[in-house]
Amino acid sequence: MRISKNIAIGHLAAAAAYVIFGINVVVCRDIAIEGHVEPIVLFSMRALMAGALFWLLSLFTPKEQVPPRDLLKLAGAGILGLFLPQLTFLHAIAHTTPVDLSVMSTTTPIFTMFVAAIFLKEPITWKKALGVALSFGGILWLILQSTFGGNGPSETEPIGIMFCFANYIVFALYLGTCRNLISRYTVVTSMKWMFLVSFLISLPFSVPKLATTEFALVSSQVWWEIGFMIFFSTFVAYYLIPVGQQRIRPTLVSMYGYLQPIIAIAVAIWTGMDRLTPTKLLAAVAVFLGVWVVNQSRAAGQEKK
Repeated sequence: MRISKNIAIGHLAAAAAYVIFGINVVVCRDIAIEGHVEPIVLFSMRALMAGALFWLLSLFTPKEQVPPRDLLKLAGAGILGLFLPQLTFLHAIAHTTPVDLSVMSTTTPIFTMFVAAIFLKEPITWKKALGVALSFGGILWLILQSTFGGNGPSETEPIGIMFCFANYIVFALYLGTCRNLISRYTVVTSMKWMFLVSFLISLPFSVPKLATTEFALVSSQVWWEIGFMIFFSTFVAYYLIPVGQQRIRPTLVSMYGYLQPIIAIAVAIWTGMDRLTPTKLLAAVAVFLGVWVVNQSRAAGQEKK
């Protein structure tokens, strides 16, 4: 099946975003372990700096008028797609290991598939369901072997699991309900308003924490990691996600979330925190096979050209 250039760009954008998110898991775990900057303060920093970059970029792109009704909708999209997912993620990573958090992220396509079926009437074909099951099975096998396969009990806490699933459910709602809204405007226009709203919402919660944040104690390594989180994990990745949303269906965008645990594990291996095993190779094969099966479904062939 030949894929149009427009759809190919959507796939590449979604894949690149989730590669960044995979690296971000390990980066944010380091920031959380040091513990000098609380999650809500980190979120406000992300929203302020990434939002400023989108507003700056908007000076060099075609101007778009957004009616008040759509501004309200973009505010809601900012809450669902930025404020709640990023805040729950930053809380989750403080109470889970990077691999466990990444593995649990594989539930997002399942939630997204059902949300898209309800709100966008996107059909759940047998191939799509099989692809999701294959990928989820591979990752479930990975976490069972990594956590209970002789390496001792998991460091993940129940509260971390709760924040993880809250994160994935909210982001699935964003992917499944906001595609039509995001498609009306350029990425820069939608993101600049979404980040502005998210930053303003976070201020009442973050300002009191700023007074007690000891920025002088933050190590230089963590400052570099915060810089990566703001520029790549927030500005670049959240530029790429709408590019994917505008060109391929929500379920396919979320399916690339299966890249996240693979990348997180690869980074852990590169840094000496983990090792490559046949189990992880088998899980990776299952993940990519599942993505391929979903792409072969009839619904995938009906993508926007």
